[in-house]
Amino acid sequence: MKWSLLELNKYKDNPLEFSETLDLKASLMKRDNLILDVSPINVTGILTVGKEEYLIHYRIDVIVTVPSSRSLTPVPLRMSIDVDEVFMTQEQYQKKDDRLPEEEIILLEKPMIDLDESVEDNILLAIPIQVLTEEEMTSSEMPKGNDWEVLSEEAYLEKRETEAQQTMDPRLAKLSELFSENADGDDD
Repeated sequence: MKWSLLELNKYKDNPLEFSETLDLKASLMKRDNLILDVSPINVTGILTVGKEEYLIHYRIDVIVTVPSSRSLTPVPLRMSIDVDEVFMTQEQYQKKDDRLPEEEIILLEKPMIDLDESVEDNILLAIPIQVLTEEEMTSSEMPKGNDWEVLSEEAYLEKRETEAQQTMDPRLAKLSELFSENADGDDD
């Protein structure tokens, strides 16, 4: 869904309300190769045309299927994302006052606001790094196979500490024998 800035000028007095169902599956899967599936995206919101900016507030409701970060099993993620964005043209940006932080402003390269691009960006940003299936969340068991296993950080540190205590450098073992002989000789 795209709006030209000329078209939006007629909404200076009354905000533009929108409710759309977008099919961005192909473009999202192209942008992130870990995405396995994307449901139709429901977007509802409001666009306000100000003197100095274009304000958009909308909500995204979508189900994105991605692989589990542990077992690669497909996991459907139900996401509801609230988005607030400020768009400005180059001219508006140069005239702006300092009430808006610069990192929150999206500069328009064309005289058009592209909602599809904004929705895609916000969905990609909302996908968590760690995704687990229901079973993986409730189970403390980590996956393992022939000659490999996944360990938690705590288990790894504990295992390293145990191995360090069990394995001693042979040169240090002879040195410790020397000390134990000296200790026995001192008792005489």
